[in-house]
Amino acid sequence: MQPVPFWKVPDFIRKFYSGTVWDYRTEKKEIFLTFDDGPAEDITFRVIEELGKYDAKATFFCIGRNVERHPDIYSALVEAGHATGNHTYSHVKGWYMSNRNYYEDVKLASHYIHSRLFRPPYGMLTPGQARELQKTYKIIMWSTLSVDYDASIPANRSLNHVISNAGSGSVVVFHDSVKASKKLLYMLPKVLDHFSGQGYTFETIR
Repeated sequence: MQPVPFWKVPDFIRKFYSGTVWDYRTEKKEIFLTFDDGPAEDITFRVIEELGKYDAKATFFCIGRNVERHPDIYSALVEAGHATGNHTYSHVKGWYMSNRNYYEDVKLASHYIHSRLFRPPYGMLTPGQARELQKTYKIIMWSTLSVDYDASIPANRSLNHVISNAGSGSVVVFHDSVKASKKLLYMLPKVLDHFSGQGYTFETIR
């Protein structure tokens, strides 16, 4: 069997990133769906349409260069009542860059993404970078990763993981990207239907 990826982040890793948000402590039946790496032509619009069927709101962590290419899609997200967040301009990995270059990439993205929310691509952010960015941003990580971007993992397996592990206060990661689109568009309607049937609502990151 294919080894399970880093779908759930161990507690010891969370401790290195004090002040970042991994999930929400709440007794309310609410889930926080998030979408990384868009906006992407056609795919993001299809996600907006699917969310609308359930009156679901979500948070889209956008890549700056994609917003620059598709400002109309970014505007559609905001007009539909969804939240947005900064996901850097060029989808860079903080572990492998100088702090100065990383901050400059984040700043460039901020010209296109008007938000105080930030998620590091791949979750790759040093504790020092986190502390610096927290002066400006609320850093959002995740509690449940769908792994929709990995075609080698069957879609049903990814779906079962999300359904089995998400619950009140969970921050779930999907990707509105070309790479993830096939699995995403299979999983998303089923996740929305399953949790809506159990009385959950889907809210933006606050």
